[in-house]
Amino acid sequence: MAKGVHGSRQAAWEFFGAELKRRREEAAFTQVELGARVFVSGGYIGQFEQAIRKPQLDVAQRIDAVLQTAGFFERMWRKLIDDKRYADYFAAVADLEALATKICEFAPTVIPGLLQTAAYAKAVTLAADPFVSDDYVEDMVSARLDRQRILADATRPVYWVILHQNVLSVPVGGPAAMAEQLEHITVLARARKVLVMVVPRVEGACASMAGDLRLMEFDDAPPTAYTETSFWGELLDDPAVVKRAQRAYDLLRGTALSPGVSLARIESAAEDFRRCASTT
Repeated sequence: MAKGVHGSRQAAWEFFGAELKRRREEAAFTQVELGARVFVSGGYIGQFEQAIRKPQLDVAQRIDAVLQTAGFFERMWRKLIDDKRYADYFAAVADLEALATKICEFAPTVIPGLLQTAAYAKAVTLAADPFVSDDYVEDMVSARLDRQRILADATRPVYWVILHQNVLSVPVGGPAAMAEQLEHITVLARARKVLVMVVPRVEGACASMAGDLRLMEFDDAPPTAYTETSFWGELLDDPAVVKRAQRAYDLLRGTALSPGVSLARIESAAEDFRRCASTT
């Protein structure tokens, strides 16, 4: 079952972290000292050891080289990272967002995965393919909720989301599920875990309307951009392309309502869906 798969995978990452700590201490390195040798911060080493964050492949390889572990951490990484809950084109993005210090998203059609409730995620999964098994749906929902752990961490990234107003008006999963989804966003916004802005319909065409756009920044690596349409996504790291994506996001921010007005609009849409749900 999906829960068992998820639980065993998390336990394996915890084992990865425990082994990293054990072998680091055997080599008489502090977290800061090991981090300096593998080009990440000491704090990241601590988060790897606690299974809060997952290292990139090149970091796992450098850990092997520094600790002289004969490829142990690379082999374990390759086994664990083969996570079929994510499409091939998205797996690297799911890992990178756990390392990001800042994430900026634009969503023209669907609530971003980091903000989705279980009911909304289920409805989106079934809309994409109504013939999938219950186990598959549970896996997809579990993967989406698992990613949201980064918003609960003390080291959570600065998180900006720009939603097109269309996203607020489509009752994904029905009025009750949509009301719950929008209320969830307002709770996160009021807890200052995300800053949400809404692009109103009156703005007409706007930058990047063809698909989702995500920008990620890191302490120890250049920024990246990720774009996604219905059937494909692409991770971009070419500096010139990332700069163009950042400019597009700046244009979106310029057409969006202020955070306060945006939050009021989201709350109003949630109330409308809640009233609709109570009369059906």
